[in-house]
Amino acid sequence: MARFKRILLKLSGESLMGEQRYGIDEKRLGEYAQQIKEAHDLGVQIGIVIGGGNIFRGLTGAGKGFDRVKGDQMGMCATVINSLGLSSALDAVGVKSRVFTAIRMEPIGEFYTKWKAIEAMERGEVAIMSGGTGNPYFTTDTGSSLRGIEIEADVMLKGTRVDGVYTADPEKDPTATKFSEITYDEIYNRGLKVMDLTATTMCKQNDLPIYVFNMDIYGNLLRVLNGEDIGTLVHN
Repeated sequence: MARFKRILLKLSGESLMGEQRYGIDEKRLGEYAQQIKEAHDLGVQIGIVIGGGNIFRGLTGAGKGFDRVKGDQMGMCATVINSLGLSSALDAVGVKSRVFTAIRMEPIGEFYTKWKAIEAMERGEVAIMSGGTGNPYFTTDTGSSLRGIEIEADVMLKGTRVDGVYTADPEKDPTATKFSEITYDEIYNRGLKVMDLTATTMCKQNDLPIYVFNMDIYGNLLRVLNGEDIGTLVHN
């Protein structure tokens, strides 16, 4: 029996690069699809939001002279590309999925509404929700918080390249220690960065827990759903 009935899986665009410096690594994409299939086979209803940092990040573009609004719109398009790639990879392993977009771009994807996404998940399809919130100045972290709240997910599973939340950045500080669980208030008081402040506050206010784990290790998604303590639970 899976630990959660309905999840919002937040995937990093950068992780899709795998060993590459840009774009989508087909091997990593295939591993993600296979892990999602394993979760789907447990009967878990799955909604997914993917970042676009492997292709274009709006905030980085703004720092290089791009207009911020246009830069964020380019980043939204990058998330659509990643979502289409994941949808294709899921098709290849026999899992039906539906790509939703926050801005209208039929026939590339179906325009997102909460009810259409829930209906898709209840039919056994994976709902891939792209385009962020559809608005500039919001990250895909905020987009995933919003979608997780809207689809009434039990938890947001934040798949990263780090295996949880630490007292400091473990890639920079070898003395950093990992939390098994931590409250939102502790996150604020310690100044820790799980997601951006807007996204974290939305989850706190709407009582959506976040489970941070390393998605890049094959099998970890299934381990989380089976209740293994391999990451960090953030909650009220």
